[in-house]
Amino acid sequence: MKKGQKLWTRNELILAINLYCKLPFGRLHRSNPQVVHLAGLIGRTPSSIAYKLVNFASLDPSLQARGIKGASNSSKLDKVIWNEFYNNWEELPYESEKLLSKFENKTIEELNNIDLDNLPKGKTREQVIEVRVNQAFFRSSILASYNNTCCITGLNQSELLIAGHIKPWSTDKKNRLNPRNGIAINALHDKAFERGLITITPNYKIKVSNTLLKQKKTDSLEKYFFQYNNRDIFLPSKFLPDIEFLKFHNENRFLG
Repeated sequence: MKKGQKLWTRNELILAINLYCKLPFGRLHRSNPQVVHLAGLIGRTPSSIAYKLVNFASLDPSLQARGIKGASNSSKLDKVIWNEFYNNWEELPYESEKLLSKFENKTIEELNNIDLDNLPKGKTREQVIEVRVNQAFFRSSILASYNNTCCITGLNQSELLIAGHIKPWSTDKKNRLNPRNGIAINALHDKAFERGLITITPNYKIKVSNTLLKQKKTDSLEKYFFQYNNRDIFLPSKFLPDIEFLKFHNENRFLG
């Protein structure tokens, strides 16, 4: 460590990973306003934040699998905190949002734009807030990974996109917030994916169910489904869909 530099703390690294999840891979640079903002919050330079984000990229398995490299000199603590976060999607996203709210000097509800007027009371209130914070984190992570682009159609209007789950929310609590269990997808194809009318194969190709393919060909079916059969999806820049999750959908949800 150079003279005058200070060691990164666990809290600072958790905030940096939180930001890493929410940024497209191509925006991990010092001039990004979100990088500049975090630097101001924790008293570091934008360059140091950007460098740390690229360090985390070097630890991201989905980037490693595609031969994309970040910085090669991540510290031992970088690896420890990355693994702690990456292997605990049940708890660390919410912990990181609570931590961020303290540094922002806001409540976690304010930070996540949660309407307080219609929330229940007591313990149920806390549970609802946590679910909504986690859902917002998951959506941010997925849309950032896909650069606000639908993986089926290429539509890049974020207001029309959903952060869909590959393994359903109800069946895999451990991976509810795992970005590798998510895809950016428009509402129509999200519903079709959920109902098993389409799937994504482990080699990232779109498959349309025979339930649709055997129907009488119409302009609508051709436009919205048939033309995509056997096409490659638009891949994310990070957090590539986990092959095991895709196999689960192929084998347990897809109508074939």
